[in-house]
Amino acid sequence: MLDELHRNPAPPVTRARPPQITDAIDSLGAASGVANVIMQLSWPEVGWGVRESRVDTGNVYKRPFKRARTTFQYLAVATLGTDEDKRLYREAVDRVHRLVHSTPESRVKYSAMDPKLQMWVAACLYIGFEDVFEWLHGPMDDSDREAFYASAPTLGTTLQVRPEQWPATRAEFDDYWREGLDRIRFDGPVRRHLIGLSELRMLPQPANALFGRINKWVTSGFLHREFRDAIGLPWSPRDQRRFETFLAVTARLNSMLPESIRTISYRLLILDLRWRLRSGRSLV
Repeated sequence: MLDELHRNPAPPVTRARPPQITDAIDSLGAASGVANVIMQLSWPEVGWGVRESRVDTGNVYKRPFKRARTTFQYLAVATLGTDEDKRLYREAVDRVHRLVHSTPESRVKYSAMDPKLQMWVAACLYIGFEDVFEWLHGPMDDSDREAFYASAPTLGTTLQVRPEQWPATRAEFDDYWREGLDRIRFDGPVRRHLIGLSELRMLPQPANALFGRINKWVTSGFLHREFRDAIGLPWSPRDQRRFETFLAVTARLNSMLPESIRTISYRLLILDLRWRLRSGRSLV
């Protein structure tokens, strides 16, 4: 759960059935998207891989809307897609990932096809889904958290993560996560790239001028403390109180919407996938 989210944590919510990863599918979850990207890129190999990538079609500063579409479409496929959808999307992403690798001039060695690096990215995606679910639906008890976790391996196995790589239990995942936190490092160019994302510098005016400051604040709030401290984003007790209010109000308003509205972006992304497959257009 988001660290420091509640100084006096609320009790777990009693549910009619154990939650699944698909229960975290919600368009409002996009608000935490940049924070999750920062978490993914916190390992130097991942951060430099994105920063140095020579695949311009996936460069968020050059093609921000395409990059947003492919990122969220991957999440839609990994959680809602059929086995065939996952296979086809994996093949499309792999064709791009094979082009992303370090050179002799790179500061660190990396390959976007490395299953260990993809496991870290998938772990960050999982934490993001868990945070979004508890933000919008309330805390889970240990049993519910285990069931939620058990439904999530496709976040990684839809790409190169092998099934045996995915920690078998939520407790084992905690061990993996704690070890992963020890590898967090934001080198200068990677940090500038990510701070720019938080400020929406990839968007044209007036969008970044109007929304950049608030997006940076929301991103800082969604970041777990270890990442926020490592990248150097300030956060005060007053910020935390305001962020808790933001979470409570948005969750309440979101709950008033019908599920068809709350999940519309993911359903549209699946429809877009079907259209791309029928028309022979590129998936990524």
